[in-house]
Amino acid sequence: MVLKMTELMQAADERAALEMLHEAGCTDGLPVIIPTLERVEALVLAMGLDADLRLGTMGPGNGAATVGKVATAAVMAGCLPDHMPIVLGAVNAVLDPLFDLSEMQSTTHCTAPLILVNGPGRHSCGPVASGFGALGPGHRANASIGRALRLCMINIGGARPGESDMALLGHPGKFTYCLAEDEEHSPFAPMHTDLGFAPEDTVVTVIGAEAPHSVMYSGDADDPTDANKLLEVLAIGLANMATNNAVLTGGGAVVVLNPEHAKILHDNGLDRQTIITKLWELTHYPTKQLAYFSANFAARIKSDTYQCFTKPEDILLLMAGGSGLYSMVMPSWCAGANRNQYVSKKADVEQFCEVPGLVALLD
Repeated sequence: MVLKMTELMQAADERAALEMLHEAGCTDGLPVIIPTLERVEALVLAMGLDADLRLGTMGPGNGAATVGKVATAAVMAGCLPDHMPIVLGAVNAVLDPLFDLSEMQSTTHCTAPLILVNGPGRHSCGPVASGFGALGPGHRANASIGRALRLCMINIGGARPGESDMALLGHPGKFTYCLAEDEEHSPFAPMHTDLGFAPEDTVVTVIGAEAPHSVMYSGDADDPTDANKLLEVLAIGLANMATNNAVLTGGGAVVVLNPEHAKILHDNGLDRQTIITKLWELTHYPTKQLAYFSANFAARIKSDTYQCFTKPEDILLLMAGGSGLYSMVMPSWCAGANRNQYVSKKADVEQFCEVPGLVALLD
């Protein structure tokens, strides 16, 4: 059984409806909130937009992404009305042709859309977690927002494992993958301001990323080369010979510094631009190193050295998580017409209105 998001389903009760949704392949494998007409209409009302408003076409199935369909996915994911500006921002980001969504949905690589949230909407639209365990369980906004995007990709984009979603294994971020920057405690300017947005803007940045790779580093405050060593291990994590960033090249990647590592770099006089420039420089490799592991990919390179990233700005850098030994890097897919570049969209947090009793209806 295959259902379209425009079809109304009849079931004896919500338990039967859930089983029908599972059978039709409309879930992510976990239980969902049943998207009754009343729930969807109430969420659309809170969004202040026409349910038939078309946001774009979502591949690989080329489904029409309307406000009503996005609201349906958000209800299923357990979203609250407050979450919807971020959900819409993320949907608009992946619908941008620069994102290469159709190709990303159907690749054999394990990529999944990582949602990064900046600006005041981190609090008003969630809160979206940015501290201890922010990419793990226990954070409703992070879990629901990322899941809503995935359910859109399944039910609007038509991604089905082994049919149109050809990821050989995938990774857990394909359930949900959402994180805010800890702007209040970061020694650096908020990431979105370095991307050209105003501090008061709420911005959603989405990149197709692998699961987080742990980067362990124990700093020594008395060592003047401490920052350089940290940069070296971050660069190894970002683009080693097991990553697409080092083999296919030309894509983006994400560095999530924990507070301790951010302090090491900041105390050594490094700002975000200097850090990403140094990481870019550290990921220039000898072509013969690539040829040893991937001769077919190395054959296209005509020089003795090559660069994994086209420019420093292809590396997104933010601070989040608890303080300690471990930062995270997320290499990317690096394919598609635009090399799977990240896309940032401003979220309209003023568009939404309060509907009495809506939260109770959605729970």
